[in-house]
Amino acid sequence: MYETHGTVVGTVITSPVTRSNAAGDEFLSFRMASTVRRRDHATGEWRDASTLYLTVTCRRRLMAGVVQSMAKGDPVIVTGELRTTEYTTRDGIARSDLELSATAIGPDLARCTVVLERAARTGDADAATPATEQVATRSLVA
Repeated sequence: MYETHGTVVGTVITSPVTRSNAAGDEFLSFRMASTVRRRDHATGEWRDASTLYLTVTCRRRLMAGVVQSMAKGDPVIVTGELRTTEYTTRDGIARSDLELSATAIGPDLARCTVVLERAARTGDADAATPATEQVATRSLVA
């Protein structure tokens, strides 16, 4: 029917893990958190408000780039299709999880700096597209 697309700015809170679904298709997933920060006008201090937690999944070339470039604790910007995944725990409890099926993932340059290393493309149908950019170094901005 309708797809809901969105962009979330936050922090990787689990190490990215490669998995396979029942059909044998590989994908990568990690959890991220996005915390709202508000300025207290009385004190001038910034305070954390609510936090959104979600599972990010990606496939194919994006998966390969994330494996080489992202780690737990990295500030990221993720865009893709948002959906709710419903499941039952081993204890029989019905749960739901917010999932973002990513079409693009990158570093949040407001909170880090990066040096890009362009990877050479080899032998696939997309060889005419620009080189994939990978994060070569990380340093947090104070």
